[in-house]
Amino acid sequence: MPRLLVVHHAPTDAVRSLGAAVVAGAHDDALVGVEVVVRPALEASAADVLAADGYLLGTTANFGYMSGALKHFFDTIFLAAGGALGEDGSAATDAAGARKPFGLWVHGRYDTTGAVRSVLSIVGALGWRQAAAVLEVVGDVGPGQQEAAYELGGTVAAVLST
Repeated sequence: MPRLLVVHHAPTDAVRSLGAAVVAGAHDDALVGVEVVVRPALEASAADVLAADGYLLGTTANFGYMSGALKHFFDTIFLAAGGALGEDGSAATDAAGARKPFGLWVHGRYDTTGAVRSVLSIVGALGWRQAAAVLEVVGDVGPGQQEAAYELGGTVAAVLST
């Protein structure tokens, strides 16, 4: 059975609500045969990453970057998960991530650009492939953002269930 790993840093009600909607979408009744494993970013391990077939990542946007907790996750798992960099510091073409699918949601008060860019840079160096559009939410979380988060979770889980 394919395993979907959800790794998140959710220190606020807004980010927790988005994360709950993502996980609910991954558990949608129409999807069968996907195991969903949820880990806070500070608890997720390289073993979790290696055992997964796809990923959903959630973070706040802090000072133009991803949360420190998600950065710590990447720092901890990068080499063990097959991350590779080229001589110029960009993602290497021989990253060992087997093109595993991922999705990303980011919440910020004013801007999410730097956080998204930083996560996409790292997952590129892991060899993962983007399976859904990044969900960027700025400001308050309303029903439209909740629905989009649900769809994100469902989309990445559906990719694994096929």
